[in-house]
Amino acid sequence: MLKAYELWKNESSLNKELRQELETLTEEQKYDAFYKNLEFGTGGLRGVLGVGTNRMNIYIVGKATKGFIDYILAEYKDAKEKGIVISYDCRHKSQEFAKIASSIIAATGTKVYMFSNLRPTPELSFAVRHLGCVGGIMITASHNPPEYNGYKVYDHTGCQLVPHQADKVIKVINKIDDVFNIEKMDFEEGVKAGLIHVIDKEVDDAFEDACRTVTVQELSKEVKKDLNIVFTPLHGTASVSLAKLLKEEGYTVTPVEEQMVADPNFSTLVSPNPENKSAFEYAEKLGKEISADLLIATDPDADRMGIGIKNSDGSYTYLTGNQSGTILLDYLAKYKKISKKGVVLNTIVTSNSGKAVCELHNLDLIQTLTGFKFIGEQMNMLESSEEKEFFFGYEESYGYVIKGFVRDKDSIQSSLLLAEVAAFYKSMGKTLVDVLDEIYQQIGYFQEDLINIYMPGETGAKKIEKIVRHFQEAHLPSIAGKNIKTIEDYDKLIKYEDGKEEKLTLPKSLVIKYIFEDGGWFVLRPSGTEPKLKIYISVKDETKEKALSFVEQLKAEIDKIVENL
Repeated sequence: MLKAYELWKNESSLNKELRQELETLTEEQKYDAFYKNLEFGTGGLRGVLGVGTNRMNIYIVGKATKGFIDYILAEYKDAKEKGIVISYDCRHKSQEFAKIASSIIAATGTKVYMFSNLRPTPELSFAVRHLGCVGGIMITASHNPPEYNGYKVYDHTGCQLVPHQADKVIKVINKIDDVFNIEKMDFEEGVKAGLIHVIDKEVDDAFEDACRTVTVQELSKEVKKDLNIVFTPLHGTASVSLAKLLKEEGYTVTPVEEQMVADPNFSTLVSPNPENKSAFEYAEKLGKEISADLLIATDPDADRMGIGIKNSDGSYTYLTGNQSGTILLDYLAKYKKISKKGVVLNTIVTSNSGKAVCELHNLDLIQTLTGFKFIGEQMNMLESSEEKEFFFGYEESYGYVIKGFVRDKDSIQSSLLLAEVAAFYKSMGKTLVDVLDEIYQQIGYFQEDLINIYMPGETGAKKIEKIVRHFQEAHLPSIAGKNIKTIEDYDKLIKYEDGKEEKLTLPKSLVIKYIFEDGGWFVLRPSGTEPKLKIYISVKDETKEKALSFVEQLKAEIDKIVENL
């Protein structure tokens, strides 16, 4: 740590702003900023902005970009001509990081397409495919707090790099010793030289045209107009296109104007995360004023979507990602036309309600590790299948993809389809809460929850690992009065069931899943994007009340074990 700190301190070319911050660090801050290198996680790089090797800054972005472009040039013979697409969100330093990445790539003689202004993550994924590029970079920290930024990388399919690809990039990155003297081309010179192409409308129009194709049923103008929607992009990138698209499709849409502006501080929000009810404060207030049927909130880079449904008393019910995913899957299963056997993709921490719907409608289900890149990878594999086709992909953390022109989660696609579903059922006198209840009456009542345990810094990371390792080795026979039937250890890649061991085929990851005899489960997984332990819970019972009651019992038992550790 001290060596890295001294290296930065003695660097004469160190950025003035970072120099000033360096000189004001306390010993604790100094340690946290330099004790390790910022690592690729579930979604690439993500970290707090600031000076140091464990922070997001121009040098760390430069190092990552140099490693990525060197990997790309080694993997693709025509990379220089085909090029890389770069987009960015509303966060602090996002445009600056995008320009630095563009300048480093251009210096290698590789073509760069950079958006003129903030654009959604799904549009970046689309642009890679649309422009025929060999890769993409998205500068975003998704739903993290304002002090964060991040860096996602994509391959030629528009899919985030999966582990075997990311490992190659990391090896190249680790060979870069001098982060202060990475070759760059002046941005404006790159534009003049024809190496950096600034893009906007030509890709926007193509992306929006593609998004319009997610329609499953042709609803009448009257049915669409009758659905009253409040929309908020939470100061993020969906402000560019989603409200416009919803209006053009014929829905009645009222944006939350205070949150339609790009704001890196997210001034109107406690958290820019549509998973949190607090993110809907402004939307709900406006919704009650105009009696909106549906509230839609998208996160800052517009890859995730949350919704609120108006109840008969004027209040709003907020659906979880699992619940919205179940409704969308059920609707697609009933009304989407396919020519091959449909394959649904979700993750090992996604509720089994999806599995039950698949069984009901004769759809195949493939579950992946957490991270939408694994769903994108499966979409790529299905593309060459003669017998099967991609049907729908989703995960519990509010991410959905309807059509394969994007290989990442996409709030633009999913919001358009969700509006169609809500309008269709409203014309039948039903809300989406009614629809969900009807689905549960068929497949059983599913209830999910999520325990987030924040533990920042090196000490926190060690505590998180200790907790997960305890559950890994404990092999609990039962918990909260229910017997455990199966334990899936994705770190050792072993499944334990009825005293037998079976090999797991998914990539290795420090994730432990306990499965009850009735099919319910809980999973422990360190977050790949934030300093926290995530404990996912999914249970099934005869009634909603019984399911809720067991969730609370299970949470209490897990909390007790964690506290004792």
